[in-house]
Amino acid sequence: MAEQPITTEEAKGKTIDDLFEKFSSRREGLTGSEAQSRVQTYGYNEIPEKKKSPILKFLKYFWGPIPWMIEAALIISAVIQRWEDFAIISSLLLINAIVGFWQERQAGNAIEMLRERLAIEARALRDGKWQKLPARELVPGDIVRIRLGDVVPADIKLVEGDYLSADESALTGESMPVDKHLSDVGYSGSIVKQGEMTGLVVSTGLNTFFGKTARLAEEAVTVSHFQKAVTKIGDYLIILAIALVSITFVVSLVRQENLLETLQFALVLIVAAIPAAMPAVLSITMAVGAVALARKEAIVSKLVAIEEMAGVDILCSDKTGTITENSLTLSDIVPFEAATKEDVLLDAILASREEDQDPIDTAILTSEQAKSQQGQVANYRVLNFKPFDPVIKRTQATVEDADGARFSVAKGAPQVILQLTGGSRELEERIDELSNDFAKKGFRMLGVARSNDNDTWVYTGVLGLHDPPRADSAATIKTAQGMGLEVKMVTGDHVAIAREIAREVNLKSDIVTADAFLNEHDTEAGEIVEKADGFAEVFPEHKYRIVSLLQGRGHIVGMTGDGVNDAPALKKADVGIAVAGATDAAKSAASIVLTKPGLSVIIDAVKESRKIFQRMDHYVTYRIAETIHALFFITLAILIFGFFPITALMIVLLALLNDIPIMTIAWDNVLYSRSPERWNMREILTLSTIIGFVGVVSSFVMLAIVQGPLHLPLEVIRSLIFLKLAVAGHLTVFVARTRGPFWSVRPAPILLGAVIATQTFATLITVYGIFVAPIGWPLAVFVWVYALFWAFGITDFIKVRTYNIIDHSGIRFSR
Repeated sequence: MAEQPITTEEAKGKTIDDLFEKFSSRREGLTGSEAQSRVQTYGYNEIPEKKKSPILKFLKYFWGPIPWMIEAALIISAVIQRWEDFAIISSLLLINAIVGFWQERQAGNAIEMLRERLAIEARALRDGKWQKLPARELVPGDIVRIRLGDVVPADIKLVEGDYLSADESALTGESMPVDKHLSDVGYSGSIVKQGEMTGLVVSTGLNTFFGKTARLAEEAVTVSHFQKAVTKIGDYLIILAIALVSITFVVSLVRQENLLETLQFALVLIVAAIPAAMPAVLSITMAVGAVALARKEAIVSKLVAIEEMAGVDILCSDKTGTITENSLTLSDIVPFEAATKEDVLLDAILASREEDQDPIDTAILTSEQAKSQQGQVANYRVLNFKPFDPVIKRTQATVEDADGARFSVAKGAPQVILQLTGGSRELEERIDELSNDFAKKGFRMLGVARSNDNDTWVYTGVLGLHDPPRADSAATIKTAQGMGLEVKMVTGDHVAIAREIAREVNLKSDIVTADAFLNEHDTEAGEIVEKADGFAEVFPEHKYRIVSLLQGRGHIVGMTGDGVNDAPALKKADVGIAVAGATDAAKSAASIVLTKPGLSVIIDAVKESRKIFQRMDHYVTYRIAETIHALFFITLAILIFGFFPITALMIVLLALLNDIPIMTIAWDNVLYSRSPERWNMREILTLSTIIGFVGVVSSFVMLAIVQGPLHLPLEVIRSLIFLKLAVAGHLTVFVARTRGPFWSVRPAPILLGAVIATQTFATLITVYGIFVAPIGWPLAVFVWVYALFWAFGITDFIKVRTYNIIDHSGIRFSR
């Protein structure tokens, strides 16, 4: 065994036999024990990530503008010997770091889970049989099989097969596919566009030429449009906070307040007011959502795909395997001229290959009719097999019979086989007639031909294959339509087949062919595509045009696909969905990968995405409202009444009590919208501003009550205001989380429990005077009753009325 790896360039210069000898390998592949020992020598076939030390990750939370402000306030507390303040501010600094570290770790774990679920698999010859295994387990000396749609899992020397065409554009920038032949090298990360060959693994992991394997989830932390918008809102709130606090600071200096105490207060107020945790909370919400989607068999390749999925209003769904079962059965055989049904079936069997696990090949080879011909098939030997090619749209095989005579067989689309055989006008009309008859039954037709001299082809007959709709497709489509999601069926089958399947699943029957929109101007073509209920006789390359036209009409488009030629459309779509069993190329282009077949998986993913969207919306509304409430109340109280309504220590305690439970909003119970989601910043800002200023009014009314009729001492007033801000802040969470009355959706136990725990703590320290002046139980009860009345009696009523005024869409929500 080679102890030292060789470079891909060295492998290029060696013969196939030299490499087999170099790696102590053979055409029958390695054994499992040999492969395991080579992992120790060469390592796993992966690019090790440079992982930061957890300690350094944790320490970075003490470095930056926000931590600097807290640390400055900490130093000032020590200078003026406010040791209680020092202890609490230290706690704030530490808890902020712990919370941030935990959230980053959760998001990282979710992304790692996605990478593992999306990892490339390879077909390797181990222990004398072909098996699928994770690409990371490949070692030099392994024998692998690559074919149309595969991502090449390692650098390989091609040792068997005719040719393949590989797309290396992502690696070299070369836009045209590169032809590969026997003894050429295939590069890790390139995509097979045509052909099928066997290769010997020569380099893995860091030793590959490009080192780009297993990177399907590399963009899992992309910043979405909404996150950018939220960052802008955060910047706006920061500017607002600094402006108002600066006014407070200047006024306090004019009033000859203590400089250090005023500076400490100003720094702490800025820290408490700035929504520094907003991006982190949104990330953890999407990370938790990604895990929930994975449980529903939908793997997101990047977290922001969740936001995009929630907004989809048109879903272009493949018929085969998504709307239908993708379990083809051989239902009819029609021979032509002198051929018999047995002749047609024999040719079809010989033009199929079991190991490719192609659905059409499987349907033919496992049919009852084929089983009866097993004895006859044994008399033939396939010398050369060309798998299905999306360009020529047929499979072809060269066969030798028991007498040594050679002939060729082919199967494919009826019109393709007709063109191959050069059939007569009469035969063309016969095929059209059969095609219509089959289509009305929902059968897919396949042409079969034979050539005895490799030049003259004879059309021997056609097969009828049936793929029935899934049992749940009709109900799922009805559910989708009730969610404002229009489903358009896309198929390469005859238009009559598409209409029959559409009828069976309760889709409308306005099915158009690709010819209807390919040659039209964008405006006319867009109208045709938008009005159509589905598309038939569509090639994969037409899907890109469909997506582009629908996007041009203002739609958020989801597109399903499974093949290498679907990749451009999957990339172009707002949400590219690689269905179960998709090629590696389709998975790498898609933003969501399904691991279970059927349309219901997609609809479940849409529902879950809309729920995640709602959680983010609720958090942003709450966070902006509370920032406005705290900032304006404290600033105006200082300007109007001439004193600080709460102390710096109390602000720190408020920040602590707010940050801990709000993380649990990622697990909250929500309703999903019955319409596609859109980020409506005008609505969010309007609602949160109104809620915020209602809070300001409620706090001023309480301040007037405790200063006027109750005549409470200043220290007690501050403690009472502190408790009011703490209680009212978390009650705002329950107001902001529903569009209807607060009781319309029950909060998740984890959210409710976190709020109860923190508010019990706030109440106890205020009643018994821990860190603050004691107020006793009567005043504490008064604060709770007052806060509950304002939150659920006034603020919630105003919120519902505000939604009624600003929301004219009539959006409904469901569980």
